[in-house]
Amino acid sequence: MERVRQQILSLLSSGSYSIWYVIDYQDASIPEFFKLIEEMEAEGIIKIENGMISLTEKGKKEAEGMQFHDFTCKECMGTGYELWEEIKKDYESIAASRPPPEAKYDQGYISIDGVIRRLSFIFERGDIYGSIFIAGDDDLFSIAAGLTGLPSRIVVVEIDERIVNFINKVAREYGLEIEAIMHDLQNDIGELKKKFDVFVTDPVETLPGITLFLSRCVEALKGIGSVGYFGLTTLEASRHKWYEIQRILHDMGFVITDIRRNFNVYPDDGKNFFTFQQRLPVFKKIKAKNDYNWYKSSLYRIEAIKEPKPIITGWHKLGKALYHDNESWVTPE
Repeated sequence: MERVRQQILSLLSSGSYSIWYVIDYQDASIPEFFKLIEEMEAEGIIKIENGMISLTEKGKKEAEGMQFHDFTCKECMGTGYELWEEIKKDYESIAASRPPPEAKYDQGYISIDGVIRRLSFIFERGDIYGSIFIAGDDDLFSIAAGLTGLPSRIVVVEIDERIVNFINKVAREYGLEIEAIMHDLQNDIGELKKKFDVFVTDPVETLPGITLFLSRCVEALKGIGSVGYFGLTTLEASRHKWYEIQRILHDMGFVITDIRRNFNVYPDDGKNFFTFQQRLPVFKKIKAKNDYNWYKSSLYRIEAIKEPKPIITGWHKLGKALYHDNESWVTPE
């Protein structure tokens, strides 16, 4: 954690910051972050008041000679991708009436611009033209992809009936080639196996949960050369968990071709999962008003170099382990 400590000292050398901003800036998982700042506070290096973190005089001496510069591109939010404006206009209008996130399904959606930039990336990689399988779609990525008219087929499997009905209604109104199906991923995907070129998902981040999500998505793929896209945070997935997830991907026959850091932003727009923030462990810990869009995830692209082999097949009930582990600090209790 020494590197993360240096990150925090470097940032605070330029002034005081909201704890939400510091959480986003550093690389540790949320439990690791709190352990570190509590240690730094006990050492008299930092002080935390009213949700703001700053250096003490002792901390300023330790940070002497450090610098902070934000080199992130402000135009593209550090993603490297412009917006697909022709698609954004209709998508934004449609998404404005989406069903609100449901706490029991651990829902939360990425920003409008984030969905469009993800679409741009998938387009650039040449993966937009095939058949696309989407596991869970509170982001409404299926609609953005459908608006391009480029995918040959889009199928969404989703546990929330409200989202299924919303996507199918929009598909009918706009003439989009999208089919949304009510489905709990703890159940087998049946006739959808080996039918798709691409999968897209934003899975839960417990190891049992993400193994289940990825296994179902992998089952849906046709074979060698098929690809997948999914989001993964560092906030609810430590480096140890990343290691295990990457090992699982390799065991299933995939190579990681791209990891786009902090590509997906979950905005506090008054409607997102922040509406049930009182049920999130991180808010109970901080007890300070959110003032920054701090919850972000990296975007993975993986490609099958062997015949895809899911870890989990058949019916597989997980219960509480689907959503909760000791790193699930932004998951409703």
